[in-house]
Amino acid sequence: MPHPSPLPLLAITCGDPAGIGPEVVLAAWSRTSAHERTRLRVVAPAGLIAAAARDTPGLPRLGVEAVAADDPRASRADTLLVVEPAARLEPVPRGRVTAAGGAAAIAALETAFGLVRDGLASGLVTGPLNKGAIHAAGHDVPGHTEWLARACGLPDAAASMMLWLPSASGGLGVVHATLHESLRDALGHLSTAGIVAAGLRLGGVLPLLLGRPPRLAVAALNPHGGEGGLFGDEERRLIEPAVEQLAARGLDAAGPLPADTLFLQASRGRFDGVVALYHDQGHIPVKLLGMHRAVNITLGLPVVRTSVAHGTAFDIVGTGAADPSSMLAAIDVARRLAGAPRSAAAVMDAAASAP
Repeated sequence: MPHPSPLPLLAITCGDPAGIGPEVVLAAWSRTSAHERTRLRVVAPAGLIAAAARDTPGLPRLGVEAVAADDPRASRADTLLVVEPAARLEPVPRGRVTAAGGAAAIAALETAFGLVRDGLASGLVTGPLNKGAIHAAGHDVPGHTEWLARACGLPDAAASMMLWLPSASGGLGVVHATLHESLRDALGHLSTAGIVAAGLRLGGVLPLLLGRPPRLAVAALNPHGGEGGLFGDEERRLIEPAVEQLAARGLDAAGPLPADTLFLQASRGRFDGVVALYHDQGHIPVKLLGMHRAVNITLGLPVVRTSVAHGTAFDIVGTGAADPSSMLAAIDVARRLAGAPRSAAAVMDAAASAP
């Protein structure tokens, strides 16, 4: 369906409104240059956003206006345009985990996804969720990534989570071969096919961000890369065949490489992308390198979705200390991906061709 304006639209959610999501959205809205090339909408109750602006020191005093989902007007830095969720929501106390916060987060996500599904928006930008809050609200889903996979009618494994750390020379992308699950479960689910799928998705999206073919590496699982089988056989049995298959698909891929030195090499520019095998193997180094600059990108789905790379930070809600840098970067990356030729299709094609 064509957009009602020459400019594409991005739908932004605050995540759990009890956290710092509303604050980083407000701060980013007033600072981003994306208004010049994209229409922005925040999906949230207008009163909730206005209260966060009023009660948090240091935030810009923006106008807040509720608009229809198909309102064609351009967005601008001084007035936040809000599409309200269809669901009737209870008041959300700020700064703590509540079922009301989880319900509000999912209601906003449902409405924002509906804008993309109905052709009114080109992509999603999401604020941070609290897993306990969404479970308290009765939603049995680990997080945004899996919720979106299910909304697209796909299994959780169809989606990969990628962290993107932009830099002056390009950036570093880290994709995860497993998602939100215990370490025991993640290791049980690790497979050659899953590693290949993650690498193909990473190889599909990085050219859109870098403007050139990427150099990829796959992390080892065991200390010292397994030491030739002394510390485990996963490198030989699972990971080496995956690297060979990625190279056979035309990707510049190396590995398995010991994770303790791989991320140091990647931070110095030797690699543009890394396939991490479980959540913390990829998240810890990226957040050490630049937590507030990083962006979470969902790969493998027919929608563009980016997110902040930080959490709800209940402990600093209302203090004015929340940093909007990750939200600013998430908006910028979503704009670039939504505007890139075949952006979502390129990622999906890579995922579909995985074994």
